Amino acid sequence: MSALFAMPPRASSTPRRPPPRLAACAMPLLLGLAMALALPAPLVRAALPAGGAVLPERSIKAAFLYKFLGYAEFPASAFADANAPLVIGVAGADELAADLARIVAGRAVQGRAVLVRPLREHDPLAGVHLLFIGGDDPARLRTALRAIGAMPTLVVTESQQGLQQGSVINFRIVEERVRFDVSLEAADRNSVKLSSRLLTVANHVHKGAP
Repeated sequence: MSALFAMPPRASSTPRRPPPRLAACAMPLLLGLAMALALPAPLVRAALPAGGAVLPERSIKAAFLYKFLGYAEFPASAFADANAPLVIGVAGADELAADLARIVAGRAVQGRAVLVRPLREHDPLAGVHLLFIGGDDPARLRTALRAIGAMPTLVVTESQQGLQQGSVINFRIVEERVRFDVSLEAADRNSVKLSSRLLTVANHVHKGAP
């Protein structure tokens, strides 16, 4: 399988931390960026239609990805026409892609439909507006970023060296909460403008090289 889209291996020797989960509130609050930032990770529940469901870390991150689109501005050249959808590509995180597809179903951002595209080996990245690269494999991340180049794409990672490698947003776990850091240099390089409202709730904003 390609190093770019392979699922990251599990580290058997490293103690696993309890996965952050979403707090006890209704589904609309899951989709609220500020609310998600305020929620403690452990033993939190969401009142979903099925009732009693517990949302893991991947679902919190999926909700963030959806909300990021509303705080990002892409150049007109990123779309084939005025009716073209916003496309979220997900590499190396099939379960998150499934959660995200459920979140965006029937929704629109900035007047555009939102599509989720799980990515596989050799899949083209052209036309992807937000690319999430799952796992913490530096080689896979470098390969993905080379493929993106200067395309107008908001690249989001969850790697310890995500911003240093060149992603725009990188998820972090801070005090058992899902938080994120931002690189404005990477956003400029990829022609993506981020709202100041997003930057004010970021864990850290890097204006130069991280």
